[in-house]
Amino acid sequence: MIDEDELGEGEEEPIEGVDELEAEEAIIAEAAEQPGAAPGARPGMPGFRPRRLVCAFCVDKVKVIDYKDVKLLEAYLDNYGKIKSGRKTGTCAKHQRRLAVAIKRARHLALLPFTASHLSGE
Repeated sequence: MIDEDELGEGEEEPIEGVDELEAEEAIIAEAAEQPGAAPGARPGMPGFRPRRLVCAFCVDKVKVIDYKDVKLLEAYLDNYGKIKSGRKTGTCAKHQRRLAVAIKRARHLALLPFTASHLSGE
């Protein structure tokens, strides 16, 4: 061991048998175990927050959602023919209601399918 007298001011005693990488990994593991940290989270990052979605209709300043615009409406349907939620698409509540009405009108006129079996052409 090194005596404290031999160490200069501001120097730390070297750790025997531990590489720099192992010491760094130990510090990262300690930071991840802190309370409030998500499991598997990086140190310094309190939690994962995805980027908030923005309503495409609000950005484009759309006044009316046209039920005849099938390509636009199909983007808001899933593989089963169900209307995607506003949480998944980022559509605001006002435009989500108008979108639902437009999709229902397009379904009534057979422009869009009601179910997945109508999608496959059976």
